[in-house]
Amino acid sequence: MNAVLVGLVVVAMAGGGLKELNQSQPERDVLSGRVIYSTICIRCHGADGKGEGPMKFTPPVADLTSPAIQGKLDARLFKSVHDGKPNTAMGAWRESLSDDEIWDALAYVRTLAPEHTGGMGSGLR
Repeated sequence: MNAVLVGLVVVAMAGGGLKELNQSQPERDVLSGRVIYSTICIRCHGADGKGEGPMKFTPPVADLTSPAIQGKLDARLFKSVHDGKPNTAMGAWRESLSDDEIWDALAYVRTLAPEHTGGMGSGLR
């Protein structure tokens, strides 16, 4: 318990503040995300997100419907899109897409999760 309290104090003193920890994220536009996905991501990840787009790569592109992807935290997925993934075909999109556009595309990607996960993946929001 003391370690948690000390950790929170350190975060607050480091400028992170507790206020920021409690802020909710804005709602994301899934429809806008679908347009972005259909315009950009579909080329590699395919219409269904399974990585079966018309372009083929080694290593293969990620299956966005897989538990391995759907189980990742939103922030981790954002970083992968924003900064790219070394030694893969996944380039950085930070120069082409705004942060809000990336978040909207990720909101759409969450809808690609298999039905048994309720269409929202298992990652934390």
